Amino acid sequence: MLHILTDSTADLTQELIDEFHLTVLPLHILLGDKDYLDGPGISYDSIYAWADREKSLPKTAAPSVDEAKAAFRPLIENEEDEVICFSISASMSASNSVMELAAKQLHAQDRITVIDSANLSTGIGLLVLYAAEDAMRGLSREETVRHVLSLRDRVRASFVVDTLEYLHRGGRCSGLSAMMGSVLHLHPKIMVEKGAMRPDRKYRGHIDSVIMRYVHDMEAELKAAQPERVFITHSTCDPKTVESVKQYLESLGHFERILETHAGGVVSSHCGPGTLGVLFVE
Repeated sequence: MLHILTDSTADLTQELIDEFHLTVLPLHILLGDKDYLDGPGISYDSIYAWADREKSLPKTAAPSVDEAKAAFRPLIENEEDEVICFSISASMSASNSVMELAAKQLHAQDRITVIDSANLSTGIGLLVLYAAEDAMRGLSREETVRHVLSLRDRVRASFVVDTLEYLHRGGRCSGLSAMMGSVLHLHPKIMVEKGAMRPDRKYRGHIDSVIMRYVHDMEAELKAAQPERVFITHSTCDPKTVESVKQYLESLGHFERILETHAGGVVSSHCGPGTLGVLFVE
């Protein structure tokens, strides 16, 4: 049997985890001296409250090798069992190398394939769900890996942020840029390319109207996307804005499923509240 595992930064809902029979390996979020697992055990409000009080970003950490081994063991109990696992971009976390070391220590490198998603959030999730569908159709590990790798460079992950403060705290923009962005109501579009984040364009105005302009600007790309699914992933955005994005995507008449997820604790820690992205495969 082929099992699919992902680290928690794929930002998939419990409903999707259950539907696609996935195993999730959580990263860690450190609020001062308190260590939390990325997942239901920590609230977004507590992350933002700590970050604003301390004027700093929470630290995040990859799973330990022992935690990865504990996640792998039940998936390879039987000799015919195999695993494909996905990590956040290797340039952003040690999660990928931890998985590889765990597979090596279990002497299971010939049964466990570790894939660097070169992405984050549901940019990973898109690859994970395609792999899970392949597994459910009975494709082999080798066939599934080839399919997923053929899609990896076609994942389109981007988002717009409400505040530059969290990017500033993480060293991704200067204090002056953060201050000017606040004064001028600037909201950058951040792209994920080749495993790294880069600024694309800047929008100006209230975040709700910015989000809609951001989505409308992608219309041609969205109409040319793989039709199986598109993700709306956000961190505590106004529900009315999220619903407007969903209605717009429905109006395109292109996607079979429009999936909404909340960014997990790791991604939310670095992007801040009010961030929204639309993610798909070209």
